[in-house]
Amino acid sequence: MSISSATQIAYSGLAAAQVQMTVASANISNADTPGYTEKTGNQSAVVSAGAGAGVSVSSITSTVDKLLMKSLVGSTSDLGSANSINNYLDQLQELYGSTGDSNSAGTSLGNTLASLESAISALAASPGDASLSAAAVQALNNVTSQLNQTSSGIQQLRGNVDQDIASTVSDTNTNLQLIGSLNAQIVQATATGQPTGDLEDQRNTALQAVAKNLNISYFTAANGSIQVYTAGGQALVDGSSVHALSYTPASTVTSATTYSATPPSGFSGITVNGFDITSHIQSGALGGLISLRDSILPGAQTQLDQLAGQLASSLNAAHNQGTALPPPSALTGSAVVSAATPLSATGIARFAVTDQKGNLVSYQDLDLSSYATVGDLVSAINGISGLSASINASGNVVISTTASGNGVAVNEMSSSVGAGAEGLSEYLGLNDLVTGTSASDISVRSDISKNSSLLATSTLDSSSALTVGASVLSAGSATAANTIYNALTGSTTFPAAGGLGTVSASFADYASDIVASVASKVTQASSDYTNKQSAQSAFANSISSESGVNLDEETAKLSSLQNEYTASAELLQVINQMFSALMGAVQTAVA
Repeated sequence: MSISSATQIAYSGLAAAQVQMTVASANISNADTPGYTEKTGNQSAVVSAGAGAGVSVSSITSTVDKLLMKSLVGSTSDLGSANSINNYLDQLQELYGSTGDSNSAGTSLGNTLASLESAISALAASPGDASLSAAAVQALNNVTSQLNQTSSGIQQLRGNVDQDIASTVSDTNTNLQLIGSLNAQIVQATATGQPTGDLEDQRNTALQAVAKNLNISYFTAANGSIQVYTAGGQALVDGSSVHALSYTPASTVTSATTYSATPPSGFSGITVNGFDITSHIQSGALGGLISLRDSILPGAQTQLDQLAGQLASSLNAAHNQGTALPPPSALTGSAVVSAATPLSATGIARFAVTDQKGNLVSYQDLDLSSYATVGDLVSAINGISGLSASINASGNVVISTTASGNGVAVNEMSSSVGAGAEGLSEYLGLNDLVTGTSASDISVRSDISKNSSLLATSTLDSSSALTVGASVLSAGSATAANTIYNALTGSTTFPAAGGLGTVSASFADYASDIVASVASKVTQASSDYTNKQSAQSAFANSISSESGVNLDEETAKLSSLQNEYTASAELLQVINQMFSALMGAVQTAVA
């Protein structure tokens, strides 16, 4: 072997060792960098004219198990969905208040309804007590306010979810753009023989960031780029070309705001190149957010609306069986009718005029089967001495006394109207206790809320015949309060809603069931998140074990490479000494 060949071999050893040390040092310094994988300098022998001419580092690569990576990407999507749902269900549970413990009454809707039951029960024991009437009205106000606030909170959460969808779409687009840019760099580096490991690490990290937001599929092309698709097959990244997601959040969100794949829709669709992919997004943060906005939170709203609607119906039915004492000078119905509205009714309804103490001024029993329309009935009521009846511009029946100081009272008696067999006062809504039909708009009738003396605490005498001047309204009767109490505490059937099955229970118990249902969903979501997190961590750890940096191995490798570098340097020194000696010998021989 010539001295020049030996020098070339020694120099190649130095260069190879230096490259390998650079790779090992980079591995050590990036050991804690998320997504970084161990890089390996692939060393090969250099052959010249059939003889060994040293070594070289032909490439720097990293090896990531493709099946493990796909499993990690899939589990990352599942975790993203579970995380979104878990976070928002915690916030939903907070809206329902605490159930309390042995030292606290709690603030949940069930507790608030139970407090209303107690207030009505106390009123039934002393129906003439004005302070107890005020307490009962306040307790009912607390219930309706809590329903309003909880409903508003749910819609606020839906609005927040919708905004999160928009920001998640933006984040996804940022990472899609990054993947497209890295694809171009990797293709160029591959074509020129440059290492691509670090670029691939960055791309894998961006790919996982996209997968965290929505479920995707992908494959690696022959030129080293990856192609990314939605679950429905829409291209998101095609080489360096990026097809961004598009979404416009709703300006306002109410319970009536819903998503539909076909117009009209309260929410816009998530689109790619104009194609709506919303229904294809089943996991990832977007999948969880869509489920929250369009299913989970609306389900909670449906439960509340059902509770509020049934509560309004039951309380109004009970309250229309009674009257206040002193009686009001006018009753205005809540039902919208016209003079031509057909009246399918049977039985007797009693209308009376009394003074402020409840003493009879006049009355008349009406046989409802005699009237074909609401207009016919109103005309009959208008003909009762001391009463005036009409249908106002809003379509409500108004019954008032013609003499100041008198009041009007109604007893539904045996009246039965329509398919629901409602009493006449209930049918017309003459003495409703609450207004509204859903959790968002239910409230105590405004005049009762301002003046609790208008709460029905008495009933019009139902004797077969009444005597003018006799007391027909009694302040000491608990009938009206007991009717309301029984409506609250009796068994009411609530159809299945929001994942809660059909239930027959009191209103307080059903409210407690709603709270328990949400608590169960929270527990399940937390468990699901923990399980998905464990699965994702397992795949991440598997990739780290196979492709991550082992500091002990890299440190040992670096030490060994330093020894190799030193050996190559010493070999060069020996060769230089030999060359110097040879040159000296040649010069001596020439002399």
